[in-house]
Amino acid sequence: MMNRAAPRPTGNPLSTGWGRLRRISLTQWILVSMVLGVLAGWLFPQASQQLQVVSNIFLRLIKCILAPLVFGMLVVGVAGHSDDLKAVGRLAFRAIVYFEVVTTLALAVGLVAVNLAQPGRGVHLPPTAAGAESIASTHIGFEGVIEHLVPRSFFEAAASNDILQVVCFSVLFAVALAQVGGGHQATLLRACEALVQVMFRFTGLVMKFAPFGVGAAMAVTVGHSGIGVLLNLGRLILTLYVALFCFCLLVLLPVCLVFRLPVRAFLRAIREPALLAFSTASSEAAMPDAINRMIELGVPRRIVSLVLPLGYAFNLDGSTLHLAVASVFVAQAAGAPLTIAQQLTMMLLLMVTSKGVAGVPRSALVILAGTLTTFHLPLEGVVLILGVDQLLDMARTSINLVGNCLATVVMARWEGELNRPDASPMGAPSPGSPDR
Repeated sequence: MMNRAAPRPTGNPLSTGWGRLRRISLTQWILVSMVLGVLAGWLFPQASQQLQVVSNIFLRLIKCILAPLVFGMLVVGVAGHSDDLKAVGRLAFRAIVYFEVVTTLALAVGLVAVNLAQPGRGVHLPPTAAGAESIASTHIGFEGVIEHLVPRSFFEAAASNDILQVVCFSVLFAVALAQVGGGHQATLLRACEALVQVMFRFTGLVMKFAPFGVGAAMAVTVGHSGIGVLLNLGRLILTLYVALFCFCLLVLLPVCLVFRLPVRAFLRAIREPALLAFSTASSEAAMPDAINRMIELGVPRRIVSLVLPLGYAFNLDGSTLHLAVASVFVAQAAGAPLTIAQQLTMMLLLMVTSKGVAGVPRSALVILAGTLTTFHLPLEGVVLILGVDQLLDMARTSINLVGNCLATVVMARWEGELNRPDASPMGAPSPGSPDR
């Protein structure tokens, strides 16, 4: 009689459980950490503020990536195409034209939304404007914006993460390198290529810490704002969120259809960077991963390296829409409704003043304060908005990221270089890479 076969070992339960945890994607971990962070901030508002150090560490790790990554990619993208510098200029011109059209549409959507929702009615302005006065004292003029483009020192711009100045220096450096030629050019190009590859791997390591940084940021935000502030300004928050959704549906989606872009693939590519931008309220936190995802999507590196940083200066769709909503909101709260002509004039002013100030701290509030002063509206409205600015910032920052990522894909399609076989750089993680 044959013996019955012995049962096969089921394996170590600990290793099996660890294997299941490893199969959870980064997006799922970020969503879980966001929920846990909200619960921690709601249940333990004071204790949750101690988690600020965790989110700060994560943001610092991200920020230290930006300058070397942008510098290396721009130098390789521009100097590596030294035989066709006219193409670089054409790309920059097309990108700026696209930025202007899309941001104008963002202003229009915000203007329509705030007039339909009337979120400022019934809101009482605070009695003092001390905070608003300190913001309004920072004046941003056209001359200041132009002067701000040129760095006094590359290392100073890199240390302060002023991406616009880093871009300016990197482009000039790349053009000079393209004119050198010979062995010196090849040596520096290889060094910058190696730098880019290392920074991609560096980004992969830092992103493993993302769930902890995101959860901590959400806990600090909810614990600091509290439910009371959300109820008082709930209509403003809801108006902005609905307006941003309508902007995506009425502007960004038609852009995808007109340029025949792969919508589903694009949404999959921006999913994690957008979540990261929303939860941390920081475009800088999501920018390195967004660069990587756009290259994986098939956008050539030279286009990503130029259009994405340029977009953070001239294509802040979410911030532009927020300025339209916030400025009319203050007029409604002050009981001083604006005529259509006044609102259109205000939008024209915002269209000009919102360009090129991405490196200015709290630039949206600075621009808002300047606009309110121009139209003789009370600056107390800025103090009121400051109470929920973190929640507003989360939404507008994520749309800024989505809009700029879409711009890179549009430019790649416009240049006829989307999904070219030689578009992906050497050393960049592939879609199936474990670094994700």
